[in-house]
Amino acid sequence: TPRACDDYWSEFRHCKSLWNFFHHYYAYGTFPSCQQWKEDYHNCKEWEKHRATEAKEALQRSERSRLEEQRKFTPVWKLRQDPPRDWHMPLNQEKPQDS
Repeated sequence: TPRACDDYWSEFRHCKSLWNFFHHYYAYGTFPSCQQWKEDYHNCKEWEKHRATEAKEALQRSERSRLEEQRKFTPVWKLRQDPPRDWHMPLNQEKPQDS
């Protein structure tokens, strides 16, 4: 399996936590859906106990879907390749204005 079954259960418990409910509602305006974490946990247990092929395949589909969802979001800031030219200057010092 991609993860230990306890990882899925921990994710489910975190998802159902009061803090996460408030955070998700504040950030997205909806309550989080935690059902997939619970299904993944049960599929993982089925795979561990009985080596059920359909449980393993469902778990793999869920992990692929989760990865695809993460790839949809692009970084907000452009990542730097090098430090800024004035990285050595104290933060409270005024930087000279380029003319």
